[in-house]
Amino acid sequence: QVQLEESGGGLVQAGGSLRLSCAASGNIFDRNVMGWYRQTPGKERELVAVAFSRGGTNYADSVKGRFTISRANAQNTVYLQMNNLKPEDTAVYYCNLRNMVASIDYWGQGTQVTVSS
Repeated sequence: QVQLEESGGGLVQAGGSLRLSCAASGNIFDRNVMGWYRQTPGKERELVAVAFSRGGTNYADSVKGRFTISRANAQNTVYLQMNNLKPEDTAVYYCNLRNMVASIDYWGQGTQVTVSS
């Protein structure tokens, strides 16, 4: 089993910055991808950014150039630096870890990010 602990959400004005953190613990396979998804009421959960354990990242077009994902593999931690935040970034952000061998997804409890205009 894998546990994900998120931190760093909150309220910020448009143009501001926030940093999300997610620490994974438990039975973590070497080949994995960690990242962030977000969801607003009535909409499907969408990918924000992911980082692969052996290198490489992927971003949603809507956040490219504003968000940066990074990970510290030794600590099984992933970070999301969010700059120039916009009201449309308001959502619940969920940390995700995918075991790439078994294709199993693990999710954090979610952290609210609210951007005021």
